[in-house]
Amino acid sequence: MSVDYDWLTLDDDEEVVWSGQPSSESLYGAYLFGVPMILLFGLGIVVIASAYLRQQNTDYLITTNGVYKKTGIFSRAVTEIEFEKVQNTSFSVGAIGRYFGYGDVMISTAGGSGVEMTLRGVEDPQAVQKQLSRRVKRAQGETADAADGESKADVLDEILVELRAIRQSLDAGTGRGGDASADDRHP
Repeated sequence: MSVDYDWLTLDDDEEVVWSGQPSSESLYGAYLFGVPMILLFGLGIVVIASAYLRQQNTDYLITTNGVYKKTGIFSRAVTEIEFEKVQNTSFSVGAIGRYFGYGDVMISTAGGSGVEMTLRGVEDPQAVQKQLSRRVKRAQGETADAADGESKADVLDEILVELRAIRQSLDAGTGRGGDASADDRHP
């Protein structure tokens, strides 16, 4: 992606595969609450302005290695979760979000207490969650393969060798070389 994120430091082999912000439609609740407050108390401007600034100053990124969330109006907070640490991903869509096509994507980590990161108000949260889930599975599969030093084919080959050895020992135990009839096997 061509957008430059001055708050983000990527590894040499890491690339941004998805980026987003809270949907502008997610501000409708602030407008709905803020406009009457402008008329009644004058505080509605603060409600609307703070919701708008929060939305504009929040960025979400999925890279080839992890997921990032940047928040902050006057200061900046960046949270990163590497795919290897992700335990579960889910999404939720409220009634208004369902109508306007936005919702939340939640990420839980192994060893964490509940949801560690929430991408709030993203457009098409189901598609974002699916993409995130696929990347997590791919990363965790690569990690497991690298840790074991074996591929699935290697594991299946080992199982086949063990099964052949078991069959040979059973055949040797019957003394017939595997020619036992069905009647001989069952007393």
